[in-house]
Amino acid sequence: MGWLAAHPFLSVATKIPTTTCGKKVCSAQPLVIAPRLSTITFANQRTCPHALTCMSEPRRIEPVIRFCAVISRHPEAHAWATRRLQEQWGESAEVSTPADFTAGGFYDEEMGRGLSKVLVAAEAFADPAGLADWKVATNAWELEYAEISNHDEPRPLNLDPGYITQAKLVLATIKDRDHRLYLRDGIFAEVTLNYTGGRWAHHRWSYPDYRTDHVAAFAMACRQRLRDYLLQTNGFRRG
Repeated sequence: MGWLAAHPFLSVATKIPTTTCGKKVCSAQPLVIAPRLSTITFANQRTCPHALTCMSEPRRIEPVIRFCAVISRHPEAHAWATRRLQEQWGESAEVSTPADFTAGGFYDEEMGRGLSKVLVAAEAFADPAGLADWKVATNAWELEYAEISNHDEPRPLNLDPGYITQAKLVLATIKDRDHRLYLRDGIFAEVTLNYTGGRWAHHRWSYPDYRTDHVAAFAMACRQRLRDYLLQTNGFRRG
């Protein structure tokens, strides 16, 4: 476990054999697979002589650009959220220009009209495994601001965290849909955009405000910074 703890961007990708381990001499159904041990025990109690090629192997997990969408109609709410993000995540590297946020009027009752949205990306690179933690934290910050502010709306601030990799933009959400995967603590993950053919492409489920050139430019800048870092550190995932 010690070597794993020392490498925050390593993960174990488990290879589970079914009827064979990939070697002709191993034809028994595996009974127990011990990812961090050096042997695999089969139902007939034979030990696979090729266990080191059958077992789990550590794979590099590339770091990501962590970002948060800050949505509010109040300039002071935007300022408060930006300070909180910098206090908790460190300095910001990319900050988008404000964009109108309507969402078809969905948020009018709880947040009011005249909403604007700003995307803020942290300078420090992050482990994508933290996505659920980020959403739990930003939910708590929303409640905190609602309690300390004097705004009339029940939800004066909306914070939506996510991350950007070389290939995708991922958002955290509390809403379950057919295309979302459950993480934990009531948090789901959604691949909102994919990078393909030199551009950012949306899906049938992508929110309208993430289908814009405004977001694509922000995501492109984040992606380029990530690639520059991976090139400098030889941090690309292999295999």
